[in-house]
Amino acid sequence: MTYSSQAATSPRAAKWLSALGRWAFVLPVLLLNLVVVVIPSVAGLAVAFTDWTGYNVPNFVGLANFQRLFQDEIFFLALKNNLVWTVMFLTAPIFVGLLGAYILSTIRHGQMFFRVVYFIPYVVASVVNTQMWRQLLNPRVGIGPLLAERGITFLDFPIFGTRETSLFGVAFVDAWHFWGFLVVLYLSAMSAVDVELYEVARLDGASRFQQFRFVTLPSIRPTLVFTILMIIIWSSTTFDYVYMLTAGGPANSSELMSTYLYDNAFSRFDAGYAATIGMMMSLWVALAVAGFVYLRRRGWEI
Repeated sequence: MTYSSQAATSPRAAKWLSALGRWAFVLPVLLLNLVVVVIPSVAGLAVAFTDWTGYNVPNFVGLANFQRLFQDEIFFLALKNNLVWTVMFLTAPIFVGLLGAYILSTIRHGQMFFRVVYFIPYVVASVVNTQMWRQLLNPRVGIGPLLAERGITFLDFPIFGTRETSLFGVAFVDAWHFWGFLVVLYLSAMSAVDVELYEVARLDGASRFQQFRFVTLPSIRPTLVFTILMIIIWSSTTFDYVYMLTAGGPANSSELMSTYLYDNAFSRFDAGYAATIGMMMSLWVALAVAGFVYLRRRGWEI
């Protein structure tokens, strides 16, 4: 009786211990996610309905912050700049990244060297990158005045200090830092493409461009879609390069939702309104993810 009882309960005990072991690995991650993501998100949602400054006792103000948001011209300017920023990063960096990855894929010797060179700007601290480009584009001692002495004047003006060019100047610096990451990512995806597909395409008389269009692009589509989704999400939270180069200026011309949130939270001490802006940023991300899921359910191969 004792042996049969142990034999009957042993599998159940083993299964229970196995489940307990899995939870032992998952639970710390869940707790960390609860502390870092869930609790701050719920707290931010609650703060958005108050007049909290960070110091006072918060008072419930209902939808007053949202009413103020939809009447705030600076917020809509920041939202427009975020949209422009997203479009810029969905075009030039992806195109240059694909081009760079394709060129590198044709190199047989020294490819690793160029991978490292292209990736260096991405791993260098943003503070270093911004200071370097601030000096390079300095209207007094940068490359603009040097070129102007030789009759080339199109860069001889304060790029970060002009309303019409400040946002594009910051985007250029951020794209310079970012495109190497895309090169390495796309190159890794291209390296996994079956070589026989290219051989068949060449036998059919396909040119290099046709091979890239009909073989390479469809093969790396998952990676391409992943980077597009990430860029849309990252564009809503871009902060460091804008803040360090222009701080949203001049005259809010390079203001983004993230810098406007920071300004309201830590310069004007209007935490309630800043939390409302944060909710709009979260809505941006939610719409991007929802669009991705919708297309997947519609049968898109992404």
